[in-house]
Amino acid sequence: MISARLFLLALVLAGTAPDRAAAAERDCLTQEPRRAAIAAHKAVPLTRAMRIVKQRVPGEVVNARLCRREKGLIYVLTVLARDGKVTEAMVDASDGHWLDGS
Repeated sequence: MISARLFLLALVLAGTAPDRAAAAERDCLTQEPRRAAIAAHKAVPLTRAMRIVKQRVPGEVVNARLCRREKGLIYVLTVLARDGKVTEAMVDASDGHWLDGS
């Protein structure tokens, strides 16, 4: 069931504008810088960000990125709802607070 959801998500995301996705990815940290940011307490652990998102957005987190924005680091989490709707949620990585449509 989960792999079917991930396949559906891949199809949905493949239809989105690739330039927008590529631009967003350029500002996101890779594994080592992400680990360093968490170890230096510049970002809360991903599990904390996921808990915040699950409290507000029902569904399964299928992707998570730690990205740089003007105001600092944020987590961008992609959530797949049971009805198939894909939602992008954002959490302030410095303190773990929910961000409304930043």
